Amino acid sequence: MKAIMVVGTTSHAGKSLITTALCRLLLRRGWRVSPFKGQNMALNAYVTEEGKEIGYAQAVQAWAARVAPCVEMNPILLKPQGDMTSQVVLLGRAVDRINAHDYYQKFFNRGWQAIEQSLQYLSQKFDFVVCEGAGSPAEINLKHRDLTNMRVARHLNAPTLLVVDIDRGGAFAHVVGTLELLEPEERALIKGVIINKFRGQRSLLESGITWLEEYTGIPVIGVIPWIEELFPAEDSLDLLERNFKKKQNSELTIAVIRLSRIANFTDFDPLEAEPSVTVNYLMPNQSLGYPDAVIIPGTKTTISDLKMLHESGMAEQIKNYSAAGGTVLGICGGFQMLGKTLEDRDGYEGPQGRYPGLNLLPLATSITGNKISRQRSVISNYPQAGLPVTGYEIHQGRSQLLELSEKEHSAYQPLFDDSGLGIVDATQLIWGSYLHGLFDNGPWRRTWLNHLRQRRGLSSLPTGVANYREQREAMFDSLADLVEAHLDLKTIF
Repeated sequence: MKAIMVVGTTSHAGKSLITTALCRLLLRRGWRVSPFKGQNMALNAYVTEEGKEIGYAQAVQAWAARVAPCVEMNPILLKPQGDMTSQVVLLGRAVDRINAHDYYQKFFNRGWQAIEQSLQYLSQKFDFVVCEGAGSPAEINLKHRDLTNMRVARHLNAPTLLVVDIDRGGAFAHVVGTLELLEPEERALIKGVIINKFRGQRSLLESGITWLEEYTGIPVIGVIPWIEELFPAEDSLDLLERNFKKKQNSELTIAVIRLSRIANFTDFDPLEAEPSVTVNYLMPNQSLGYPDAVIIPGTKTTISDLKMLHESGMAEQIKNYSAAGGTVLGICGGFQMLGKTLEDRDGYEGPQGRYPGLNLLPLATSITGNKISRQRSVISNYPQAGLPVTGYEIHQGRSQLLELSEKEHSAYQPLFDDSGLGIVDATQLIWGSYLHGLFDNGPWRRTWLNHLRQRRGLSSLPTGVANYREQREAMFDSLADLVEAHLDLKTIF
């Protein structure tokens, strides 16, 4: 198999970004290319056409290669749930909830078998595989059970690129320290260093590059400048880097509640790409203020995060905001929180019991062991009837409308032609949906934003816009162009 490995000196060094760029650059050169990450720990997930879960970053990389995401691109997905436990998604299916110690005892061999099988499958379907590592390959206390980094590189005998984030400082020490902690046969696979997130003058870096190459014997094959565009992040730590900054031409502000186990916050990338919209991620202990809309996102621990909203006072803020005529949207776990009650009898997501919701929608939700993960194509009823909408479901809760009088029942309408996917109240101020990827649908997104704009007396935006996937395509090309201009591709290819 033709393969290349991308590892980083630390988490958030830029492995995913470089992998994405390489997928597009290889595609441009006529290769049938696939991304791969053996084991991913993330709460941003995507559902393949077969209804299987993988890390969202691997789906993005597949789109960069213009191929359909498949489960073999990410055979192991760990979704943290708190209490030092994670849900184990093996080959696209949730199979267990387990702590780290028991996971490596129970799943190490099964996991490596799934990785080998997946790589074998990809080798039959593609010409080239770009593999991404996780965290650092030099965590000496974890290397014996590391399924993701140099074990994969050695298995494939893959030339490996080491990416370092120079923006955080200590880049030369990070590179040298990482190389020193690798086994000789692992270090021999490192064929190039990429310095990422560089903001300064290149001339001031040259002496350091010369020293690093002479000391390590490994060439620095690229210095990638700081890239302002936001690409989908793998975990909520990346939200800390998205400091609130009102856009120059912004007319709407949308507050997204940053839950402790926020999941699939990639849902809001299309909103962040809207020039007239500022997205502000708020911690539950912050003041809500008076945004144009409040979004409660998905979460891996719905009940725990709901309790946190109540304890922090954010629940009361949201209810007061709603009572004053504010617009509230809940997606997936956020949709469940908008209801009257949530119940988890068997502790599938955390604490057992029955808990009060925000009571903004007449819903009762039960958390069950049977997880729903599937792609969906539906037609909207609101804010405009007849708009095609695509997305995907990932949830373990089942929500039902409570018994209402005929008058009360008429106050709530199905959001789509499938009534189980979401509802909206008669005032179109309280929205709830199980559908991830909702804002990827350009006409629906713009129509929903126009509903907010009308309340502010603003003129409507054009709704005949492309879906976000086309904008994402242009971003892939821009990323590939930038990386190509700053990377020694001859050394790689």
